[in-house]
Amino acid sequence: MRYGLELPPHIRVFAAFFIYSFCLGSLYPRLPAIQTAMGVGEGGLGLALVGSAIGTLISLTFATPILDKVGYRRSLLVLVPVLSLLFAVAVLASGPLQFFLLLLPVGMCIGAIELIINLEADRTEALLGRRIMNRAHAFWSFGFFSAGLAGAVIAQLGISPAAHLFGMVPVVLLATILFLGKYNPAKHRVAPGPEKQPLFARPSLAIMVLVAVTLSAMVLEGAGADWSAIYMRNVFSVEPFIAGLAVATGAGAQALARFFADGFVERFSPVLVARTLLSVLGIGTLIVFFSPFPMLSLLGFALMGVGTSAIFPLAMSAAAQRTDRPAAINVAALAQISFVAFLLGPPLLGLVAEHFGIRWSFGVGIPLVILSLVTAQALGQKPMAEAAPAEQKAPGV
Repeated sequence: MRYGLELPPHIRVFAAFFIYSFCLGSLYPRLPAIQTAMGVGEGGLGLALVGSAIGTLISLTFATPILDKVGYRRSLLVLVPVLSLLFAVAVLASGPLQFFLLLLPVGMCIGAIELIINLEADRTEALLGRRIMNRAHAFWSFGFFSAGLAGAVIAQLGISPAAHLFGMVPVVLLATILFLGKYNPAKHRVAPGPEKQPLFARPSLAIMVLVAVTLSAMVLEGAGADWSAIYMRNVFSVEPFIAGLAVATGAGAQALARFFADGFVERFSPVLVARTLLSVLGIGTLIVFFSPFPMLSLLGFALMGVGTSAIFPLAMSAAAQRTDRPAAINVAALAQISFVAFLLGPPLLGLVAEHFGIRWSFGVGIPLVILSLVTAQALGQKPMAEAAPAEQKAPGV
């Protein structure tokens, strides 16, 4: 017997994105307290955070055949609550090496969940015949915003990160049962072929160009998550609530932009939307880099959130709709590099922060914004509705 609410397929996709990101986002507003408890600098903390990136890369490389065998429904229902528990255990670490090791299984869960929910969003798009990918990622941002805001309040109350994150475990478990308990995976875009999929989803040249498109958004989104709270504390010596609010501000602005992005993409094309957002991202990053006031920095983080909002979802849709290889392989190939850049690049920016100042952990993203602007043409000009007939004729989509 399956427990939970009866929900339309797209609503269940939105719920999966929200719950997963709420779980993921609970850690980041507590990083200042975790850093203080460990007694390490930004470089040591950043290297410890690399553990989740390595775990994610391992999972994205090897998870696809395992998920196919175990089943996407069973995997999702187990992995989301386990991710919450693993985060809680990780913050018990007494030093950066232990933190690194405890974050490895965290990353393995992240990679598998990321693959499941993005493929589910793509297949649900095909089922409905309209875009939901950006809106699904909007709910990811709403979840991250909610976790950031809750973390800011809890930090201001003086509750320890361990008590906070262990308290999140039953919340995530209940939400998973309630909203995902009756989840049934949508059908593949096409029937799976008889050939065995490779364990490593090798990126093609076209996928590497899409990686270049997403690089600035992924690195700067991750930088905002990892370092915005520590930036506010180090630069302006603000209260824990304001430091945590920086994480929530970026995620909240990102959520609102993603929620309405699909309509703009349908009207103006993915390339135009992407270039506009990348310009906003560049402006927000410059504000954070030069800002003399905490409120102006919060504005910069909000603009960065808007700028990063739809770049990755657009690239995921472009990868899934390519006809050169099965959608699962293209999605995995893009996710392997782009999502790991989201996790690996920002932690390594801790070394930049420690040697050159925390502002430079954001300033180094400006060249990446320029690279993304140059390669944005790869997202394609036609909205999904116009491109549908050609896609329906192409095999493997």
